Amino acid sequence: MTSQTAPVTFDAFRTIDLRGAKLSAAELRAAMPRSSAASFESVAGRVEEILDSVRTRGFAALSELAERFDGVEQSHPRVPVSALKQALTELAPEVRAALEESIERARTFAQAQKPEDVTVDIRPGAVLTHRWVPVGRAGLYVPGGLAVLASSVVMNVVPAQAAGVESIAIASPPQKEFGGQPHPVILAAAALLGIDEVYAIGGAQAIAAFAYGVHGDADKAPIEPVNVVTGPGNIYVATAKRLVRGVVGIDAEAGTTEIAVLADDTAQPRLIAADLISQAEHDPNAASVLVTPSEELAAAVRAELSVQVAVTRHRERVETALSGPQSGVILVNDIEQGIAVCDAYAAEHLEIHTAEAATVGARVRNAGAVFVGEYSPVSLGDYCAGSNHVLPTAGTPAFASGLGVHTFLRSMQVIDYSAEALREVAGHVVNLARAEDLPGHGDAVKVRFDQH
Repeated sequence: MTSQTAPVTFDAFRTIDLRGAKLSAAELRAAMPRSSAASFESVAGRVEEILDSVRTRGFAALSELAERFDGVEQSHPRVPVSALKQALTELAPEVRAALEESIERARTFAQAQKPEDVTVDIRPGAVLTHRWVPVGRAGLYVPGGLAVLASSVVMNVVPAQAAGVESIAIASPPQKEFGGQPHPVILAAAALLGIDEVYAIGGAQAIAAFAYGVHGDADKAPIEPVNVVTGPGNIYVATAKRLVRGVVGIDAEAGTTEIAVLADDTAQPRLIAADLISQAEHDPNAASVLVTPSEELAAAVRAELSVQVAVTRHRERVETALSGPQSGVILVNDIEQGIAVCDAYAAEHLEIHTAEAATVGARVRNAGAVFVGEYSPVSLGDYCAGSNHVLPTAGTPAFASGLGVHTFLRSMQVIDYSAEALREVAGHVVNLARAEDLPGHGDAVKVRFDQH
């Protein structure tokens, strides 16, 4: 992909120079490149209207929204099981093999994540158990707009199955060119994983259908509400997930993709350029950021971008993403400051292209996933690393985690005391209840030892 002639520098990939700057934590976060094209606040009103419409008008609203956003007529969004089976039968063998490999690796990692229950004898007869229980039903969103993310079927379904979720439903946008059904590869991936409840619903309306459920009638089977909604999507999907949180659980606000690369002068510019492009091709609002103390490396990466962007398939989309305010080079004094910048940025995907990359990567606190060294590109994680590609974005990795088995589990505390164990602590309960002016709490203990 490289050229033998001197390439033209990719000037649209802007520079933020933080060398010598002494910034507070708040100032550093504010200096990070972010998209101004769309924000939660800018779309919240429209998303609220969609949520309310689906919540109050059910299938009628879903049909109207399918025609409005996807250009398809729809009486009921559920995909027939026969269509799922047909998609799997017609799936290209090489794609099936790739999906099967992805599933196997993801399942191995997911099964290892499941925590064990813990039982502790606090005192004789005083037994506490921390018990993990899967949610009863999960609604999984799979994007199908600019990119057909069949891999997201794997990333959503495998950890839910590993957690033991008994009822799993998938929603993905209807495609006009496929008769109003989701893309056949998405349907095939669902069938390969044994999922037969799939809906042709896209965007915020899919999140609404899962969160609130849709009442059925004599002609239409209902869509039952779920306990947890997961999956990546655009700003509308991410905003919808934010707005229904509390009605249902969510994994994280996995919005428009982003990559940051922390690199020093040992890095290979052509690899960094290729990785920046790989995420920029997702969406015009995708973010691609290089953090480096090396001006020479930054210049070399720009030169490689000029060469590689010119021949990439989705050139216009990539150029828009790389030229946006959400992308660019951040120049730092050294790798130490680079780590601080990466923590302030809190990237969805963070690649480490430095000397002693594993040591540097281990010091990062805020990232959805960290990819160590030049042979661990983000695209590996997108498909076949075994890790999950449904990750928090827009700075939320500072407090949110990527999708995993834990997303579909909740913990319960089980308290099992004998009479003697309760008697041992009864006086303390009574005294604390009096101190809080809640005497009934103490009475509920004393009554168990009253002589009748």
